[in-house]
Amino acid sequence: MEANDKIRILLNKKEVVLVKPSDTTPCQVLSFSTMDNQFNPERMIQTLYVYRAANNSLDSTNFGSETERDDPALVLKEALSKALVYYFPLAGKVKRRHDTDGRLQLTCTADGVPFLEATAINCHLSSLNFFDGIDHFGSSKQLVFNWPSDSEYGSHPLCLQVTKFSCGGFTIGMGISHVLIDGFGAGMFFRTMTELASGKSEPTIKPVWKREILVGNGNHCYDHQDINDSIVKKPSFVTSQFLPTNEISLAIFDVDDESIRNLKKQMVQELYSVADGDEENINQQQIFTTIEALGAYIWRSRYRALRQNRDGRTILRLATGIRNFIKPPLPQGYYGNAFLTANVELLGRDLDGGPLSKVAKLIKETKKANSKNEQIWKSLHQMEKLRQEKNNVSAEDNIFDGVSLILSDWRRLRLLEEDDFGWKSCVNLVPIPWRPTYGFNELCVFTNPPRRNDTKMKGGVRIYLSLPAAAMQRFNQEMDALKSKDLS
Repeated sequence: MEANDKIRILLNKKEVVLVKPSDTTPCQVLSFSTMDNQFNPERMIQTLYVYRAANNSLDSTNFGSETERDDPALVLKEALSKALVYYFPLAGKVKRRHDTDGRLQLTCTADGVPFLEATAINCHLSSLNFFDGIDHFGSSKQLVFNWPSDSEYGSHPLCLQVTKFSCGGFTIGMGISHVLIDGFGAGMFFRTMTELASGKSEPTIKPVWKREILVGNGNHCYDHQDINDSIVKKPSFVTSQFLPTNEISLAIFDVDDESIRNLKKQMVQELYSVADGDEENINQQQIFTTIEALGAYIWRSRYRALRQNRDGRTILRLATGIRNFIKPPLPQGYYGNAFLTANVELLGRDLDGGPLSKVAKLIKETKKANSKNEQIWKSLHQMEKLRQEKNNVSAEDNIFDGVSLILSDWRRLRLLEEDDFGWKSCVNLVPIPWRPTYGFNELCVFTNPPRRNDTKMKGGVRIYLSLPAAAMQRFNQEMDALKSKDLS
């Protein structure tokens, strides 16, 4: 289903204020890791957290009658101020130094975080179905914002918008720079705010900067071909009759647990030639994970929907965390970028015509190889060398329309937690990862289903995906086939 951008929420907005740390913080200039330096400081990851009304929330359009503890904007503003004492870099400014070596730098100015408070005057969250589904996804973009800065020190790495609805529910729109933080770190920061808002005196996990831990050595010598292979070249890659285009549609698909289990079962039967029921006897290490099985299926479905050529090469770029694999280990509170992409490359004919189980197996093997400490450091050293040679172009610049599918799994980032700071847990989490935000349409995100869908979708996966509008009908057919157990 395609996102509907026609639904408009009428908002009363207050002036943007800068929320500063509640206590004195260090005034210093910080450097970044090799991984951090891959990202553009203007690239903001935007996420919408949706909260239904608490039992004691007001059900009135008269927000002026609220006490401080009734008002989520006041509670979050205070919590943000306290959290910035620990995450003080987020109250600074970030920029890339083009006049020197092109590295990013962060100036800890304690200027504060842009904070916008808004009130929806024409709808309740229930009328928007708590942003659960495609019909109201487009309007979610109104509930996040960017705040440009003309400071010599660069731009704000964090923006927050709290939008209150007359039903007593509200949303928190967070935009955060990928330079400073990855998904795991974003979850840490958000949990810190909710912990402090709920009355805790300090966060359970205190953040650690220490970006020098993940700086590669560009002087390491590797086969020149290794370095060249890490730079995507356009010739011989797949093309599509639907690309390039500005007619991009975003779709949301829910895949229930039964469909996922059936997909894995068929893959095991296909790969190991076992009879129905015997797949349970296969070594557990050989059973496919959801990201491997469903990732293979989505990759093939997208290839088919785009009608790409069989003799071209296509790439699956799977974001994989390194926190549990790198040595020496990262500190528990490390919140910088700590992931690599496991790149799986296939000819179109092999992706479309070969056994899907072999695609999933290749994904599993590539993940395993990339999680080895030696390979992690090799990748870091290569990244640093490419940066020094000014060849370290961002992933976005290295990708040609339709060639790559970037798959990011948000299900285990603990972004949708039970943290209670007065309004119980978040009922929905909406990533806003499509073209207006990132500038490209290759990103596919797996999330947990909204909590309101637990009964029918427990154990399932919600998928956010962008495609040319002309290719969406075929992709819908592929997803219908997954539900009908026809996986050919």
